[in-house]
Amino acid sequence: MRFDVITLFPELFTPFFKSGVTRRAYEGGLVDVRLWNLRDFADGNYRRVDDRPFGGGPGMVMMAEPLARCLEAVQRDRADSAPVVLFSPIGARLDHAAVTQWSASAGAVLVCGRYEGIDQRFIDAHVDVQISLGDFVLSGGEIAAMALLDAVARLQPGVLNDAGSHQEDSFNPALDGLLDCPHFTKPREWMGREVPEVLLSGLSRIPGMSVDMVLSPSDAQWFEKQRGGRGLRRLAAKGWRPTLVTPPTGDHSLLQRDGQNVVRAQLMTVAMREFPESQRLPVRPPAEDEPSEVRT
Repeated sequence: MRFDVITLFPELFTPFFKSGVTRRAYEGGLVDVRLWNLRDFADGNYRRVDDRPFGGGPGMVMMAEPLARCLEAVQRDRADSAPVVLFSPIGARLDHAAVTQWSASAGAVLVCGRYEGIDQRFIDAHVDVQISLGDFVLSGGEIAAMALLDAVARLQPGVLNDAGSHQEDSFNPALDGLLDCPHFTKPREWMGREVPEVLLSGLSRIPGMSVDMVLSPSDAQWFEKQRGGRGLRRLAAKGWRPTLVTPPTGDHSLLQRDGQNVVRAQLMTVAMREFPESQRLPVRPPAEDEPSEVRT
């Protein structure tokens, strides 16, 4: 994976590549980032890359010719047809789905604009994708480029200490695109605020709490190999009897339809047992591929 960055300020990226957990991606070559100083492709003693806009108005506009020369050099060096990306307020807003796609791609050429913007003729001739971080304005595209590179780098295998960390991130499909839960660490009490009891005592010690574990077939086999059954028997001897449920097919249960259906069925069973009918909300009709007994 290779990203080429066209920028007027390559020095801004130096600390970015050497700090934090994502530096593993850059130092290890998982994400190859190459910086191109736009002024190296400008004319004159002053290496001018901008000029006043036709039609008047405040600010300066980046000239098309230096950008085109730089892009041509990048494309010769890459020898592929990588998409050209411009960070722009009119672009599609960057989200988790887009980051996931970029993380599985061969990379791109990232154009970092400055001043009032870029000559539209360059955009029309060369830009394939425009990306926005949101409805606000930055002084340049470098911060937006770093945001994309950071989001892509942390999804590469071996970058995070825990390979499954990003699977529990906010907006991940594993969480149905929802936000991650609140997190707590030591001390147990801080400025009169305590960690929730459920995180301190364990589920087995909460009065009236019952636990159902849903494991995919492959996970259930691994669980047995790790003597999980023996652990369940020890818990049963202490009065805690978690229920182990295995869907008929699928890999990781919450990412697969059969697993989702089993979870829904278990939740329905518990809800019917624990809540009187007067407290229940109306259920939705089942989906076409969903058994009626797992309606939620």
